[in-house]
Amino acid sequence: MKGPPKTPLLTVDCVVFDASGALLLIERGHEPFKGCYALPGGFVDVGETVEQAALRELKEETGASGRVERLIGVYSHPSRDPRGHNVSVAFLVEWDGTAVSGGDDAASAAFVSDWREKTLAFDHATIVADALRGA
Repeated sequence: MKGPPKTPLLTVDCVVFDASGALLLIERGHEPFKGCYALPGGFVDVGETVEQAALRELKEETGASGRVERLIGVYSHPSRDPRGHNVSVAFLVEWDGTAVSGGDDAASAAFVSDWREKTLAFDHATIVADALRGA
């Protein structure tokens, strides 16, 4: 009997700005990119929508809550994640003002005002640029 097809894993990423334009970033607690800045996000669980996964991952990694404002895009380049082929659905999320602190696999989380000067993990700089363009 033939098994299920081998397919990419599904992930989500969240772009969240505060009122001053600072970007919510985590410091990755694990490889790949341990210690680097990244957008909050992670793997979609079976039984949840990508929107639910985005808000769950945001809460787990940063303590923040919000609402999905809009889809930024789908990022599917096979080499975007060194762990293997992962496809990410990225959302712009409107933050509700809840306190932010690192959790789950994030070493820390904070709104970073000089985010443009930081190197972001994965293809997260492209995702942020697309969010700003309204892609």
